Amino acid sequence: MAPRPPPIHRLCVRILLVSFVAAHRLVPPCSGSFYDFPFPAAGKRHDYRDALAKSILFFEGQRSGRLPPGQRASWRGDSGVSDGAAAGVDLEGGYYDAGDNVKFGFPMAFTTTMLAWSVIEFGDSMPRDERRHAAAAVRWATDYLLKTLAHPGVIFLQDHDCWERPEDMDTERTVYNVSAGRPGSDIAGETAAALAAASMVFRDDDPGYAETLLASARKAFEYADTYKGAYSDDPDLRAGGCPFYCDFNGYQDELLWGAAWLRRASKDDTFLQYIQNNGKTLGAEDSSNEFGWDNKHAGLNVLVSKEFIEGKVLSLQSYKEFADNFICTLIPESSSPHITYTPGGMLYKPGGSNMQHVTSISFLLLTYAKYLSKSSHTVNCGDISIGPVTLQRQAKRLIIC
Repeated sequence: MAPRPPPIHRLCVRILLVSFVAAHRLVPPCSGSFYDFPFPAAGKRHDYRDALAKSILFFEGQRSGRLPPGQRASWRGDSGVSDGAAAGVDLEGGYYDAGDNVKFGFPMAFTTTMLAWSVIEFGDSMPRDERRHAAAAVRWATDYLLKTLAHPGVIFLQDHDCWERPEDMDTERTVYNVSAGRPGSDIAGETAAALAAASMVFRDDDPGYAETLLASARKAFEYADTYKGAYSDDPDLRAGGCPFYCDFNGYQDELLWGAAWLRRASKDDTFLQYIQNNGKTLGAEDSSNEFGWDNKHAGLNVLVSKEFIEGKVLSLQSYKEFADNFICTLIPESSSPHITYTPGGMLYKPGGSNMQHVTSISFLLLTYAKYLSKSSHTVNCGDISIGPVTLQRQAKRLIIC
């Protein structure tokens, strides 16, 4: 069975800065072949700043737990304040996944990673207030993720399914966890990535909190690498998480993804060596034109290639090549087999919730363009060479579509 279509708050995180950045960078208008279809009529402009503000505000509407005094979504009230009580732990907080009040650690951690990555790469382009609200959205998630790691040898991932107002919930809140006996390298690796990425968001404004996040990320990664396995291979966890949140793609990408973010956040050569030594066995070169909560390979390659592009770690050249291969599948003029587009120019993949692919891939296009723009590197797609302007243009076209 196909994975559950991602609820809207995971889509918002991936579109969060894409639209704003595309609109506020100097991106030439589309022209030529594939790009010859209409932009909005003259005088009609997309209000990207307003879209950005609403995307961040949406997170406040998804908050679980006791709401803070500065809560702007005033129509929401406290909910889920006793989450975790059934297992004798405190799991208050975090975000609901959708209207059924699920809190599930794996996709929530990916949401956190992507939101943090957005702030890291493009936060300087945001209005000051929105940058502050985005950091608060990251912290609401990381405060919860820290709780899931608070008990040695166990990582909690809560699940529940109840279609009602969260303020009115009176049914049992089921609690699941992974441990040495039933490993979950996927959830632990993604949690490590989320906490490591978030540590960079708070490094300047709250260095103590940033250090706590980074230390917890190391702890989560150590668990992921020591007790290898996918959480959905366990019968009890499979019953609670599947068919919607099974790990369809395996846990190997989350190990590399977690190590890559720990390398980025800590500059620790231990994680660089991990990436170099385990890339092949953990599937870094796996070809895929997908990037989302279950498949991190494309994002991993874009992230890791940054050090090679900057000329700092030449041994990571293969990750640049893997990232290029991914990018070439997105360029219609490329001779590589590429992803399908609708007649109007929208990236299309079969299955539910197509926008999850559009938004996440747009983000990678803009991020890779940013890395390339600070170097002489391009993307080699057979007989054509692609530069950062083309990647920016493609991302903007996808957003406007």
